[in-house]
This record gives sequence, structure tokens and C-alpha cells, in this order.
Amino acid sequence: MLVDSHCHLDFPDFEAERDAVVARARENGVGHMVTISTRVRRFDTIRAIAERYDDVTCSIGTHPHSAGEEDGIPVEEIVRLAAHPKVVAIGEAGLDYHYDKAPRDAQMRGFRTHIAAARITGLPLVIHARAADEDVAAVLTEEMAKGPFKALLHCFSSGPELARTSLALGLYVSFSGILTFNRSEDIRAIAAEVPLDRLLVETDAPYLAPVPHRGKRNEPAFVRHTADVLAKAKGVTPAAIAEATTANFFRLFSKAPTPATPTGA
Repeated sequence: MLVDSHCHLDFPDFEAERDAVVARARENGVGHMVTISTRVRRFDTIRAIAERYDDVTCSIGTHPHSAGEEDGIPVEEIVRLAAHPKVVAIGEAGLDYHYDKAPRDAQMRGFRTHIAAARITGLPLVIHARAADEDVAAVLTEEMAKGPFKALLHCFSSGPELARTSLALGLYVSFSGILTFNRSEDIRAIAAEVPLDRLLVETDAPYLAPVPHRGKRNEPAFVRHTADVLAKAKGVTPAAIAEATTANFFRLFSKAPTPATPTGA
């Protein structure tokens, strides 16, 4: 069994065939999917999708691209919405200096607000980090000193220093289809150094389809290709990666029901 720890089933790319996408994931051994929030103000939509499927849960949060649009959402609102039984994580939130679609000060405020929500709820924070390694590391180090919280770096594409800092702080690291790209030798080298008990896999679907589907719309069923490449990077079997990443997921996302437990959806 594999878990797709990060996808976006609410995006328009899946509107016409969401049931089929979820069914294909199941057929390919994906036992659980987390559909990730990018806007708090659209939570009703993502919640409804999670409620539709027993093996889908969701998060609550504002993507850094939307940090300007949703600047000022109080931590209390995120915490309140996170009480829903289908919400298993906070975010995704963080810093993106590559696209800079939102003012950096708004991104920073949002990042810290989501960290506070993760600390209060005990749910893991899903961190988006792009071209902002130093600031992300600094915020995590500072905030962790104020009080512990659970978190993971999703869709890892940063440098080794952010990986080392995050691991030292107790974070997990999740790899996407980027790991399978021909020019991702550096990312595979970092993946090889991440302890087996801190690894997760994801699709970030509909984006970043792994080889051999690169250039196509991504979907949760394709997470197995990333897991296979991760196994090669770690020098272990695909079965060992499936077992480890699934165990890691349910340890970190402890609110998520295991497949043997009814979800009530």
C-alpha cells in the first residue's frame, strides 16, 4: 500500500472524472490520499470532496501564492475549521520567492499563523518552500524554539542545507515526481540521505507527473513511480519504501484513519 500525501482533487483538472481518478488510485495500490487546501475561503469545496470518499482526507490552509488574498485570516479560524474529522493537516503554507505571487511580508505572516495553528491543533504543517531556503530554515528554527510542532517539507526541491536543518528539527520530507526527472540527480542524492523513517511520497497532482507520464496531467495513481525511484535512491526494495512511507504517513498524520478503520464518510 502507498499513500499520496499531497494532491489537489478539488482542482478543475479533475472535475469531469474525479470518481475515476480515485478509483484508479485504489487500483494502483494507493490506500489513502490527502487533498490539500490552498485557500481557507474555499474550504467548503475541499471538505465536500474529502467527505465523499472513505480514503480521502484534507487539510486547511492558505498557499503562499494566495497569502495576499487571504492575509489576516486569524489562527482561531484555521483551528476551528481543523476540528472537522476529515481535516488531518494544516496548510499548505510557507514561502515561495520563485513566483512571488504574493507580497513576501504577507507570505511570512501566513507562514507563522499556520505554524501557530499546527502547534495548537497538533496537526502536521504542510510546508511549501521554493527559492526561499534560508528564510524557511530561519523561521522553522525560531518557531520550533517557541514550542514544538509537527511538519513536513512537501514536494522537496530545495537544497541540502534546508533538508538537514529540517531533519534536525524533527520534520519529515516528502518527494514528488520531481524525483524521477532526468536532471534531478541532486534531489535524488538528498533523498538518499534522508532517514527511512522520515520519508513520504506524494504527487502534488495535477502537477509534476513523474516519468513515464511527464508532461501529462498527474494523478494519485502515479505516486508509485515516485516510490519506485525513491527505492532506488535509498537502495531498498519498492516494498520496503511502500511500507516505510505508509507507516511514516500515519505516524505524522495521526488523525488520518488507517484503512482498517471506518472513516464514517
